[in-house]
Amino acid sequence: MSVAQPSSLLGFVHRRRRGAELFLLVLALVVGVGAYAAVGIGVEEEVPPDLFGYGAWLAGLVIGAHLVIRFVAPYADPVLLPVVAALNGLGLAVIHRIDLAREAEGRFHEFAQQQLTWMTLGVVLFVVTLIAVRDHRVLQRFTYTSGLAAIVLLLLPLLPGLGRTVYGARIWIRLGPFSFQPGEVAKVLLVIAVAGYLVLHRDALALAGRRVLFVDLPRGRDLGPILVMWLVSLGILVFQRDLGSSLLFFGLFLIMLYVATERPGWLVVGGLLFVGGAALAYFLFGHVRERFDIWLNPFDFYDSGESFQPIEAKFGLGWGGLIGRGFGNGDPDRVPFAESDFILASIGEELGLTALIAVLMMYGLIVERALRTALICRDGFGKLVATGLGSAIALQVFVVAGGVTGLIPITGLTTPFLAYGGSSLVANWVIVAVLLRISDQARRPLPTVSDDTAAFSEDATQVVRLGGTS
Repeated sequence: MSVAQPSSLLGFVHRRRRGAELFLLVLALVVGVGAYAAVGIGVEEEVPPDLFGYGAWLAGLVIGAHLVIRFVAPYADPVLLPVVAALNGLGLAVIHRIDLAREAEGRFHEFAQQQLTWMTLGVVLFVVTLIAVRDHRVLQRFTYTSGLAAIVLLLLPLLPGLGRTVYGARIWIRLGPFSFQPGEVAKVLLVIAVAGYLVLHRDALALAGRRVLFVDLPRGRDLGPILVMWLVSLGILVFQRDLGSSLLFFGLFLIMLYVATERPGWLVVGGLLFVGGAALAYFLFGHVRERFDIWLNPFDFYDSGESFQPIEAKFGLGWGGLIGRGFGNGDPDRVPFAESDFILASIGEELGLTALIAVLMMYGLIVERALRTALICRDGFGKLVATGLGSAIALQVFVVAGGVTGLIPITGLTTPFLAYGGSSLVANWVIVAVLLRISDQARRPLPTVSDDTAAFSEDATQVVRLGGTS
């Protein structure tokens, strides 16, 4: 009697699902190209003359990415790429709509064309990452190198002559005609560094110290890493004046630390440090206090123009209502940075709350697939990297959506895949490539033994049962 092969019994579990991915990509292209056509019809009352060329370029990018996945990561998650393609396509259409609105007022812009160029570069790096990183576990070798590189990138905007202050936040560097936000790359490197560190020191960090009110707090000697990240986040807040990145980096580290140790005490300590740091920054630094005052009392600063963005964003969301009024029937360019920081308000104004909820659900799908990949991953490093990258997207969307709707103070972060911004778009495409590589490794069936080896194992088992010797 031969032993049944695991692949024959579990083949339905390990289906590659590339056909499902291709079908979803077609739907994603319908969203992106259809939204671009709707912008032309709604604003100029005609189909855009470059619709065919635009659609062919967009289709070539996403279908090319699909073909690469089919050959180098055949067991990767089939949902991630279509959702990302739909968000990117919708973002391009909305940015094109804002370009047309500004062009009608004599302010010519080509943000949509530039965004398509950045998307092309992002897909190229997506392909390069998938081909170069055949096993995500090799990234663990670069734990400390990634951490050092992340710190260097975060410090670059502070260098005289290289860093640039844009609307109060010093988070940009300029190299010739190009501007770049190094914090977007530092985010990816930080996830790799923290995951590698936690895999090595998880047992020490998981040891409980003193129990207070049914919560096991960590030992004092183990507080070093969280204090370092707390100081780094405060440094970003104080010297770079970037509330969003400060919240993102500290929250990302805290989530990964909790997942690695399963100790709620770290959440308690981290929460207290965050509240204490925020209160300290409020009383010591005027730009932080001003940002909170505008959030709490926006209409008191409307005449001076300091709260013009959040208030106009809320007016736009109210104008859009439940189902929106359609492309061309709103005024999305009225809000400054409508194509980047406030693109969610632009979507809500012309497409309504329904479209905004659909966009947030797509982000929820990305985070869900990342966490699902973490659950089924077979190694601790991959679990933490997938958790960290998914949490980074979740935190970034929460911070942006919370600022637009008035839930939290406004920050300078951009909405992943949707908003205009080259460094953010390219970095997020690389994040998707890493997630697909981890999911391919996690969903790939385990190596199976040959028939001869299986038969030999069965015979040996029978000999042992009969008390014989081999």
